[in-house]
Formats: sequence, structure tokens, C-alpha cells
Amino acid sequence: MEQIAWAPHMAVGIPSVDLAHQALIGQIAHLLAQPDEAFGAGLALLVDCLEQDFRAEEALMEAIGYPGLPAHREQHARVLATLHGLHPDDVAAARHAVSLLPLWFEAHLATMDTVLAIAVQLASTPSS
Repeated sequence: MEQIAWAPHMAVGIPSVDLAHQALIGQIAHLLAQPDEAFGAGLALLVDCLEQDFRAEEALMEAIGYPGLPAHREQHARVLATLHGLHPDDVAAARHAVSLLPLWFEAHLATMDTVLAIAVQLASTPSS
């Protein structure tokens, strides 16, 4: 299995978002290393943390009136729907789904979260 770890290129420049994402990547790696008996509990914890992270991002988007909020929220909802749809007894399917999260994160960070970071920066820049 490929090593899953946070890398500097994954940072988008919003400290709270970057810290949360770094923790989530670490949590995913830790979960995938867990034995099957512990996987269900770890998955539930990961989903809870993802829900919190997504809510925080969406609150940030609402605060700045971010026009990309609906599409961004939809991506979050699709990931959560997939994870919520996993059967707790099918550890193999759950492991596979979790193993795909880092790929999704990389794409999401490089596209949607990078654009969000630019919007946050523009929103916090005083206009002349």
C-alpha cells in the first residue's frame, strides 16, 4: 500500500483548514493501519471528524459569501454519503473507500480548496 502522509504541497494557505486537513490525512493513515476489529470504530471517528471539518469550511464560505459554496458543499456531501453508506460489517469495502480518500483530498485541495483560499484572501484584503 502506498504511504499516506501530509505533504507541503497540500497546504492551501488557510492555517485552520491546513491544520484540519493535515490531521485528517494522519487519521486516514492511522485508520488504514488498524486491524479489522478496530476499523469500524475508527471509521465512525473519521466520519465525525470529516463532518466537523466540512461544516467549518462551509461556515467559512458562508461568512465570506463565497459563490462556489453550493458546488463545494455538494462534493462534501457526496463523500459523506459514500462513507455513511458503507456497511459496518464489510471491512474490505470500507477499507477500500477510505483508501481512496487521500486521492480525493489531493484533487479537492488542488481545485476547490485552492480557489476557496484565494477567495478568503480576497475577502480579507481591504479594498482601495
